Amino acid sequence: MSLAGTTDASGQLPPQQQDSRRRRLVVLGSRAVGKSSICHRYVEKTFLPLYYPTIASTFDKELQFQGKSYTLEILDTAGQDEYSILNSKHAIGIHGYVLVYSVDSRVSFEMIDTIRDKILSYTGTESVPSVIVGQKCDLHLQRQVSEDEGKELAARIGCAWVEASAREDINVDKIFELCLAEIDPPGRPNGPEPQSSKCIVV
Repeated sequence: MSLAGTTDASGQLPPQQQDSRRRRLVVLGSRAVGKSSICHRYVEKTFLPLYYPTIASTFDKELQFQGKSYTLEILDTAGQDEYSILNSKHAIGIHGYVLVYSVDSRVSFEMIDTIRDKILSYTGTESVPSVIVGQKCDLHLQRQVSEDEGKELAARIGCAWVEASAREDINVDKIFELCLAEIDPPGRPNGPEPQSSKCIVV
């Protein structure tokens, strides 16, 4: 684990963190949907069988994708609800978003729209690179959200979607590959600009 990068007053990363192949991602979703489990499985190849509420943790991961070397800085966050206020570090200087719901919780699925609206409102943009993740796809008997519903949500929003299981290590790597593909589409000559807030906070 490492400490999250900090931004200056303009919302930009300091020069030493502006590597064209360093990407900052934030993982958002309702409580207990498995955000931390995804991060631990992806970076440390371990599974957390028990739920421990997260305040904030940051993970670094190096990988090769589409023939290029990347370093991902992944910010794991506390669970969101409709009354949660989006923290500036969850929006400023972020390149992409991993929006997680659990397939056994319709409430967490319905929260995805709310969380995304908060991101767009904070950044003042119409869209952000993101991937929607239906976590815990191994819980077949407890399923409340169908695959078709997940696909329809992603199509409406205009982003990638995948179902995954941190417990069974299903599609966990694919989550972050899809997010990178949203950030850096094939053929894009230059790296993307991270999101910055259009609001003035006093």
